[in-house]
Amino acid sequence: MSKVKDYMQSPVYVIDKEEPVQRARNLMLKHYISRLLVMDGEKLAGIVTKHDISHRLSQAAPEWRRRPISKVPIRLVMTDRPITIYPGATVEQAAEIMDENGIDGLPVERDGGEIVGIITSRDLLSYFVEKNPDSKVSDLMSQGVVSVHRHHTLDHVLEEMVENGVDRVVVCEDNATPVGVITHTNLAISGVSDAKDELKGKSIKMARKESTAGRKGYRYVKEVPLVAEDIMSYPILFTNSEVKAVDAAKILLDKEICGLPVVDDERVVGFFSTRDITAEVARWS
Repeated sequence: MSKVKDYMQSPVYVIDKEEPVQRARNLMLKHYISRLLVMDGEKLAGIVTKHDISHRLSQAAPEWRRRPISKVPIRLVMTDRPITIYPGATVEQAAEIMDENGIDGLPVERDGGEIVGIITSRDLLSYFVEKNPDSKVSDLMSQGVVSVHRHHTLDHVLEEMVENGVDRVVVCEDNATPVGVITHTNLAISGVSDAKDELKGKSIKMARKESTAGRKGYRYVKEVPLVAEDIMSYPILFTNSEVKAVDAAKILLDKEICGLPVVDDERVVGFFSTRDITAEVARWS
């Protein structure tokens, strides 16, 4: 069986536990990554992901959130004591641990505590494509897709994610046609929070007539909340339930995305993601 050491990413990007959330977000954006290992000197202290950053937006504001994010240390938002795996473990064992714990990455640790890499769900995606199984998208996809309207506020989007325990929502038109996707990447990296880490609004220009036949006068209305269409990823990519799973997985790799809505007869019937691939690889163990 293939080993973790053959598929892990090395070296890894790290950040000190006292560095600010803003630096973590900037590193993720610069290097196109979803997680950072958090260090306390030479020792692994935790892991911080896009999910951790965006999840903060949905929480009640504790005292430390009143500081600018340039002053909030990573240790306050990271997941401490992360699960690790040894380089000699099998890829299937890594997938099983990720699937059981609902996570997308495992630091790879040698005896003695030395961190030598990280294996993620995207690495499992590459492994899945190499194995080229015969399964179809319908065999692996998740059902019960959570959707929001393109004009729903980000507060509503966050509430739907938290309440349903999902990492993404499909954005739809009035007729339920999918037009975009919002993930934790959109929420954490696209700059939807301000210097105090509160959800931004937007300014819109509105016209009103001073009289029935008068000239239009313009005014700016501030503090209008951002809505789903302001940050969603589009144009949307999707797949069909009868497509070979490996072909859909190749799209995820090529486009560097984590999931695809599954659309049959112009209706969203599921979502095919790296999490579904992880669960499938875990079943191979």
